[in-house]
Amino acid sequence: MLQTPNTRYYSPDHEAFRATVRRFFETEVAPHVNEWDEAGSFPRDLYRKAADVGLLQLGFPEAYGGISCDAFFRMILCEERAWGGSGGVASGLFSHTIGAPPIAVAGSDELKARVLPGILSGEKIAALAITEPSGGSDVAQLTTTARREGDHYVVNGGKLFITSGMRADYFTVAVRTGGPGAGGVSLLMIEGDTPGLTRLPLKKMGWWASDTAELFFADCRVPASHLIGQEGQGFAVLMRNFNHERLALAAAACGYARVCLHDALEWAAQRRTFGKTLSQHQVIRHKLVDMATRIEATRAMLDDLAARLDDGGSPVAQIAMVKNFATQTFQFCADQAVQILGGMGFMRGTRVERLYREVKVMTIGGGAEEVMKDLIAKRLGV
Repeated sequence: MLQTPNTRYYSPDHEAFRATVRRFFETEVAPHVNEWDEAGSFPRDLYRKAADVGLLQLGFPEAYGGISCDAFFRMILCEERAWGGSGGVASGLFSHTIGAPPIAVAGSDELKARVLPGILSGEKIAALAITEPSGGSDVAQLTTTARREGDHYVVNGGKLFITSGMRADYFTVAVRTGGPGAGGVSLLMIEGDTPGLTRLPLKKMGWWASDTAELFFADCRVPASHLIGQEGQGFAVLMRNFNHERLALAAAACGYARVCLHDALEWAAQRRTFGKTLSQHQVIRHKLVDMATRIEATRAMLDDLAARLDDGGSPVAQIAMVKNFATQTFQFCADQAVQILGGMGFMRGTRVERLYREVKVMTIGGGAEEVMKDLIAKRLGV
């Protein structure tokens, strides 16, 4: 099944970029993904390869090696990387898209010049460290502290579920520099080799190929020049970051749903039962139609939101809506694809089996589904 581009939103340049992204993931990731999944990691040089074809730089300032683009280019990147068949590889390879934007938006010129070029060239790896053992989506209640001592901050506390936590060179860390609540939250860039920082690898249900870690900060001394923005302004920077992350997660979920439909269609056209192919059975055709319908509805929401963002809008509630809707679409399509493939869909090494294991994190990461509903309700005035 081929996607028909909406020429109202997608130009020939968009479609050329789409082909580049898909080609990269089909050639550089897909042939190795089973091996990397079982190994629980992927080669570090994949970052450099992705940078060489312009995949790591989208949306970052040109002064530091970035590439200016509209929201549709960013959505294409998130969708088409699904053809690699591994959310783990994608989440690890692009952890900088949540770790580095706060630096690009609010960091000092000195800090930007020091860290962004290396990240965007694939030489350095960036990660975001917000979630704590005591809480996830409730960022305003974080407990990791940063106490100012002269020209340094002394950081103590811990972070949990940190993507690229084992290999990252730079961490954007949410810390408490002030009183309780959102107003006491600040951001620090902490280097991976800082004395007092230790890391513990975590094992997960899915996303095996991306390393995920628990971080421990014990009297870590961080230069005050590594403060991102002003003290007490970290929460506002993070909320903007979350909106971009949620839209990216939604676009990625749509891409993975399309891959599930693709694999289910191929299997249904070839597999024969009771003297005919699966696709000739009405019950299977209807499953495929239901998958395609949900994907089309998700795509329409994504296109509309990207257009609003490019027009200068800030559709916070709608981003939360599409994040929930898209991840539910992916969850539905992954389940239906495994059902259509039957026993083969349950076998390790089958793409839909991997995606079925990986889909659940999409409804949790970037703000849990329930938190998204409360955010939407507030915007509705209820």
